[in-house]
Amino acid sequence: MFSTVLSAALQGLQVEFIDVEADLSNGLPMFHMVGYLSSEVKEAGERVRTAIRNSGLVIPAKKIVVNLSPADVRKRGTAFDLPIAVSILASLGVVSQERLEKTVFVGELSLDGRVRSVPGILPIVLEAKKHGFQSCVVSKENESEGKLVEGIEVIGVENLKAACDVLNEGVAADPTETRTVRDAGEHTYELDYQDIKGQKLAKRAAEVAVAGNHNMLMIGPPGAGKTMIAKRIPTILPPLTKEESMELTKLYSIVGGLNANQPLILERPFREVHHTTTKSALIGGGLIPRPGEISLADKGVLFLDEIAEFQKPVLEMLRQPLEEHFIKIIRNRGVYHFPAEFLLVAAMNPCPCGNYPDLNKCLCTSTQIQAYLSKISQPLLDRIDICVEAERVAYEDLQGAREESSKDIRERVIMARERQKERYKGEGITTNSQLNAEKIKRYCILGSEEEKMMRQAFEQLNLTARMYHKILCVARTIADLAGEEKIGLAHLREAIGYRTLDKKYWGR
Repeated sequence: MFSTVLSAALQGLQVEFIDVEADLSNGLPMFHMVGYLSSEVKEAGERVRTAIRNSGLVIPAKKIVVNLSPADVRKRGTAFDLPIAVSILASLGVVSQERLEKTVFVGELSLDGRVRSVPGILPIVLEAKKHGFQSCVVSKENESEGKLVEGIEVIGVENLKAACDVLNEGVAADPTETRTVRDAGEHTYELDYQDIKGQKLAKRAAEVAVAGNHNMLMIGPPGAGKTMIAKRIPTILPPLTKEESMELTKLYSIVGGLNANQPLILERPFREVHHTTTKSALIGGGLIPRPGEISLADKGVLFLDEIAEFQKPVLEMLRQPLEEHFIKIIRNRGVYHFPAEFLLVAAMNPCPCGNYPDLNKCLCTSTQIQAYLSKISQPLLDRIDICVEAERVAYEDLQGAREESSKDIRERVIMARERQKERYKGEGITTNSQLNAEKIKRYCILGSEEEKMMRQAFEQLNLTARMYHKILCVARTIADLAGEEKIGLAHLREAIGYRTLDKKYWGR
């Protein structure tokens, strides 16, 4: 007898449906699987046979051939265990085939017949709904994740026997069960900007960076508070929209990074990357590429502490994602696209010992300083909107009055983001950092005095065209924070000030 069960495979961020075909016939007893399978899929044969036997069912001594179609798509992972078992049982007549046409099966089997969770359930359910399927049968552990999608029945089963009952008895999801999840609400953070004494310039720069989603680099001696400022950026980020939350949840579902009890991601990610990371870990990679740290920071923050300690080839991989806001990885089997709409925050010392330009304390030679700073190339610097110096904190600052809280800063950031969202409605962008040259001409109009200042800065600072556009975008954000529609001299002056620090250290 022959039967077909529908399953799905993940290719990067894309979902491809797979027909799991099983044929039982007379002949020499054997269990054979074909269809361009990886080693873990080939091992499914032993897991399936043992799980069926331990579920109280019997497979007769027949020739069993299982094909995963289309045969030119590489099948990876353990998610095909459940559909393989169901297809065999359907061929034996143990389960009804009536619901097989419109149902997608995904899950790993234990030897005792239990159905285990697998990554990538959310994108699979979303794609199943898009293609008009009626239901998805998944592990009980994946049920809450699958039910984030409305308009399709998601049935969680604990074991293979329960999956058979679903098919034979038409067991449906509990109609009283809600698909809603906990609302983001007012999140309480352990960290707060009021903990940081002094560093008013660096904290202001962080506020501007978050308000317009501008990349930021902090330079200063050890212990000045650079890392403290960076780690408190999540406390001033605007809340996720429903669409952004679903996109992030889909991404983290693929890499297996969701909480089973609360699968919907409600907070923007903050990814701190160690300087020993590799290129593939940063941008993604593998035979079938998976998202890297850049994509996992999508709609959030990517923090590179001690950026000058990273390998230069690794840092150069940031250039394309920072410019185009997506990652394209090319393999023989296809082209894979990953999101990269993130806020880069980097911190570094000015030299190996950290005391430059204080020549009374700095122990580094000019050659050592130059080699250290040269890790950050000019093209990469051009893509950083804000460069700010975090100076050593004075004793008086430590004993000063209570600083402004993250809540107060966040309110200003949210207001600035709302202004940008309203201004760019219908443009396909939401923040000032996404403005291209054409849109900059339209939305960053300068008066005669501002034009004169910008020309002077362009010539004296030897700015590139990209840096010129970055300054205008930052000035637009500063004006939004001030609640003003036009870019004024004060806004432009502050934005230019964020581009003078690289001249001090790199002299370019």
